[in-house]
Amino acid sequence: METTAESSQSKRPGAILFMCGMNAIRSPMAEAIAKRLLPPDIYVRSAGVKAGEADPFVDVVLDEIGLSLPKHPPQTLDELEDDYFDIIVTLSPEAHHRALEATRAQAIDVEYWQTADPTLETGTRERILEAYRGVRDELLKRIEARFALPLLQGRQTI
Repeated sequence: METTAESSQSKRPGAILFMCGMNAIRSPMAEAIAKRLLPPDIYVRSAGVKAGEADPFVDVVLDEIGLSLPKHPPQTLDELEDDYFDIIVTLSPEAHHRALEATRAQAIDVEYWQTADPTLETGTRERILEAYRGVRDELLKRIEARFALPLLQGRQTI
């Protein structure tokens, strides 16, 4: 017999939102990775709590694994045209608080994945890129573990 947590974890979502502070680094990375790994009938988007600016380091580390950013500019949760998601994955404490507040009266699962902010890294360009790669690789592992592995069954991974 499955517990509620287990059934929630194994249920195939129809729509996933990844959310972080400014929709500039973590959530767009997660969106790009999820769109590559998951079947095309799963709707995947990303948003931020505040408006942000695109980050060129994200383009570099995604390009290294053959991915590119979604075609939309960074946007806030309030700017999303769609407001129905089966699950919102939050990648920063601020995003988690906002998602819980926004879904209080809705049947939407909200999961918090603590994810480092690579903009806090200092030093050489290579050192900063390593911080971004670390975030990318962590998101890739978590998305595979949480969503892709039960669904892939023969699909190619990144």
